[in-house]
Amino acid sequence: MFRKTFLLLTVAALVLAGWAVTVQAQITPKVVITPVPQKVVPDDGAQVLSFEMFIKGAGIMAYPLIGLSMVAFFLIVLYTFTIRQGSVVSDGFMNSADALIRKQDYLGLLAVCNRRNECIARITSKTLDFATRNPTASFEEVKEVTEAEGNRQSSLLLSRIAYLGDVGAIAPMLGLLGTTIGMIRTFHEKTGRTYGGGGQLGLAQGVSEALLCTASGLVIGIPSLIFYSIFRGKVNRLISEMEAATTHLMALLAVQYKRAARAATRQAGGESAT
Repeated sequence: MFRKTFLLLTVAALVLAGWAVTVQAQITPKVVITPVPQKVVPDDGAQVLSFEMFIKGAGIMAYPLIGLSMVAFFLIVLYTFTIRQGSVVSDGFMNSADALIRKQDYLGLLAVCNRRNECIARITSKTLDFATRNPTASFEEVKEVTEAEGNRQSSLLLSRIAYLGDVGAIAPMLGLLGTTIGMIRTFHEKTGRTYGGGGQLGLAQGVSEALLCTASGLVIGIPSLIFYSIFRGKVNRLISEMEAATTHLMALLAVQYKRAARAATRQAGGESAT
């Protein structure tokens, strides 16, 4: 009984609610909402970053970054053609030096060294120049001169490629500096303005332009460090070959010094016997 009464009351309440909604809809005036036409902006696609846009976006730091990119490109091309086997030690020079040292033709070998532009030729030239100017010098003294010149040539090879490593380290720092300057300028321009939709859009655009410096610095720095690592490994290999060639030449000179010492000893013994 109670369930039937509850159902009847529920149905009656729903009927009354529906009737009230109908009456209210008839009484309430209809409001027609006209949609506001929106301006359709044609999509021309992504904008291509031109040189002028890069200068404008990167600001004052664009010029140092462009200069570093040119320096990095020049050094990479230069090291590619100059850091090679023939510029440090070559088979042709080693064969000539071996033959002339065995003949004890030191003046001829010195002339060959002066005509060649190789690291091993400079080391040999410095050694022979000291030996010919100081005939009474011992082999240990000559060896010290050779080691000193060899260390100097190794330092010159390593210092040459160090410039490319410096470019790889400086470029990201300049990019970060440009980003910091751009962010400071952007927030300074937005100070005191109302941050509505247009203000947020301008802030985002300023941040995007400021980050262009960081991206440019990384684009320059990463390839520079990659090529620096490649050239450093190549230079270390060439230095090892130069040290091996120097050791070979010094061993030949040691043999000639011992031979000359034995000949001098025999000559002194013969003179004393007579």
